[in-house]
Amino acid sequence: MTEQVTPIGGIKRVRVSPQGLVKVGARPGFFEYVRQIWQFRSFIHFDSRSRIATGNSDDALGRIWLVLNPILNGATYFFVFGLLLNTGDKIPNFIAYLIIGTFMFRFTTGAITQGARALNNNQSMMRAFNFPRATLPLAVNVRELMSQVIVIATMMVLILAIPPLEEITWLWLLIVPVVIVQFLFNLGLSLLLCRIVTRFPDVVNLISFGTRIWLYLSCVFFSLERFENNPAIYQAMQLNPLFCVLDITRDILLYGNVPGLERWTVLGVWTIVLLIVGSIAFWKAEESYNQERA
Repeated sequence: MTEQVTPIGGIKRVRVSPQGLVKVGARPGFFEYVRQIWQFRSFIHFDSRSRIATGNSDDALGRIWLVLNPILNGATYFFVFGLLLNTGDKIPNFIAYLIIGTFMFRFTTGAITQGARALNNNQSMMRAFNFPRATLPLAVNVRELMSQVIVIATMMVLILAIPPLEEITWLWLLIVPVVIVQFLFNLGLSLLLCRIVTRFPDVVNLISFGTRIWLYLSCVFFSLERFENNPAIYQAMQLNPLFCVLDITRDILLYGNVPGLERWTVLGVWTIVLLIVGSIAFWKAEESYNQERA
């Protein structure tokens, strides 16, 4: 609101009321912050689609690499662990078992690795525009989810095409809630890691080592039964959320089993906790992101 004041000496003075003015970059309340993120949903969707379209634009095969990368990873693991180390000798349909492990594990590692760098990789945008910063790691996760749709379709085709052939059952429909829960898990962890990496940039170099260890603890290329004689490791691996994702997916796509409630519970608890902790931790530092440098 403005109020004009009588000119003095040819200069017109105008009084401006500070009522209703908001500090640029100020942190809103948490639920207001969530509402602001929803208002930017079109930006999130556009950013995700455009980056998928341009992600491999310099490569001759383009988007085909979305599928080739997990296939090549799976082939490498099969050569090392299947042929050289023979870790799959007691696993029914080891090739499909490995395909599921590779494809689904890569969904999480890709999301959190890129999500952790979301703010540091977009410093120029952050300096130029005022918007809720959580939209950046959220856009990364939406992009990975969009890419995962193609990957999962390829995974299912491979399971049906590579002997021993599997049959499609109604349980295959459960892949939808599995992917949704995994997406939410990825998002919560991405928000938390993004906050940490923005404050301590060197942590980003540790993420690749962490995901590598996580790979070996998630039964991607061997079975949980290998640790039956070690109760501590056996129990710890069952509390691993990514092991739960892989085990549920294998049950519904390979073995025709209804996934146990225990797996869903462990995965659900991890997802809820990470979403709450990650969202609040990220929101609390909203005002500081313009000052922190990558």
